[in-house]
Amino acid sequence: MKNHAKEFCIEKMAKILGVSCSGYYKYLNRPSSIRQMENMRLLGEIQKAYKKGRRMYGSPRIHRELKKNGETCSRKRIAKIMRQEKIQAKTRKHWKVTTKSNPKAKVAPHRLQQNFSVEVPNKIWVSDITYIETLEGWLYVTVVLDLFSRKAVGLSMGASLETGLVVRALEQALCHRKFSGSLIHHSDKGCQYTSKEFLKFTQAHRIELSMSGKGNCYDNAVAESFFHTLKTEHTNHYKFKTREEAMTSIFEYVEVFYNRQRLHSSLGYLSPDEYERGKKSKEVA
Repeated sequence: MKNHAKEFCIEKMAKILGVSCSGYYKYLNRPSSIRQMENMRLLGEIQKAYKKGRRMYGSPRIHRELKKNGETCSRKRIAKIMRQEKIQAKTRKHWKVTTKSNPKAKVAPHRLQQNFSVEVPNKIWVSDITYIETLEGWLYVTVVLDLFSRKAVGLSMGASLETGLVVRALEQALCHRKFSGSLIHHSDKGCQYTSKEFLKFTQAHRIELSMSGKGNCYDNAVAESFFHTLKTEHTNHYKFKTREEAMTSIFEYVEVFYNRQRLHSSLGYLSPDEYERGKKSKEVA
């Protein structure tokens, strides 16, 4: 009755529903219960966590965020409040692989075999390329991820789908991270990764190459999942006028949100930075 009071007469609704008008008004004026007041307080915390997560989080991540802040309520209760208030994660869309391979190129063996669990940083990096639409034309984006923490350690963007794009991303990763011993770089069989230029660069830095099997997107699932997340949580919700605008927006999403704030279910609902700091603290202890 309360929800439809502006549409229908209270007296008519009371008669149809078989309740008294006095009972209805008594219900409206009664004080909120302790649970209702607690739910209102929780709603405020949920809205803060939802805003912090850039409206990307569903109830699992909202629950984890609140738990980190000392809340003890159940995930079911969080989910119920979110349903009632119509708070939900942004809609996800389908995605597809876009890179092309050179059938005549010499390719590296598939060393990972879909084993994406790594115990130490800077041992296995994975990379991929995607396309982002702007009004100026396509923006090509390459990322290098450390499998240990899923952190984006290299990011390169440009108007041309050239080998230099993937070289620059790897250069950036090498600048940000120091590795000792062996390092494996895994990618698909895209022509940029099988080029002589990229092979020469990786050999100069003593990086061992690994490449996915033919036509199997699951062989590079972590890198492709990153781009799926980037698009469904961020770029699909914008219409970029220029490549420069898209580059600035993507850089901010990756460096500020994805690496430092976004909760990853595969990392126990920690951000990549939090996960790496936690591992370092345990090593010191």
